[in-house]
Amino acid sequence: MKKIVVTVIGADRVGIVAGVAAALAKENINILDISQTILGDIFDMVLICDMEKAKGSLKEVQDDLGALGKELGVDVRAQLADIFYAMHRI
Repeated sequence: MKKIVVTVIGADRVGIVAGVAAALAKENINILDISQTILGDIFDMVLICDMEKAKGSLKEVQDDLGALGKELGVDVRAQLADIFYAMHRI
């Protein structure tokens, strides 16, 4: 399994979850776990995904999600889970 972590943060609005989920499905990336919250008017979401059978490379997925984030008015980032966990280890 090739796990990635997708993070989404920005002003809350309709369609963020749907847009990100649709983009991941289009790339054949499976969502394994999802957590989202709204703090005031700030939307925050973290997804753990499996991109073992993804159509594109990680770089292509990062570029596509980044462009989607601009359309939705939020910041969307994807990185390998191992790197994410290493960066956030205390």
